[in-house]
Amino acid sequence: MTNEFVKVAKKSEVPDNGVKVFSVQGRRVVVCHVEQSFYAVADLCSHDNGPLGEGELFDHQIECPRHGARFDIKTGKALCLPAVTPIPAYPVEVRGDDIWINLSVQVGSEAKN
Repeated sequence: MTNEFVKVAKKSEVPDNGVKVFSVQGRRVVVCHVEQSFYAVADLCSHDNGPLGEGELFDHQIECPRHGARFDIKTGKALCLPAVTPIPAYPVEVRGDDIWINLSVQVGSEAKN
């Protein structure tokens, strides 16, 4: 995997204060749109591998729809039980109307792949 950003979507594809799941380099990634900013995390709850993209977004937190674990979308940090392990959070760049993500780098020192 290269240390480069890849184009994932148009900004208009991710609803305001919402999420959308994309397949990026063979991985499912949740792109979150909060307060005119975009964030990207793995679409996989660290508690039970649930699909985070089906969960609800609360400010800068995404909640797993299975058991209510919450994660910080900026860092991937697990914020409440039952999850204790962080999830990968990826750098995002907005270039014009396009959203770019770098999967070879993780945001925050706590996130592990």
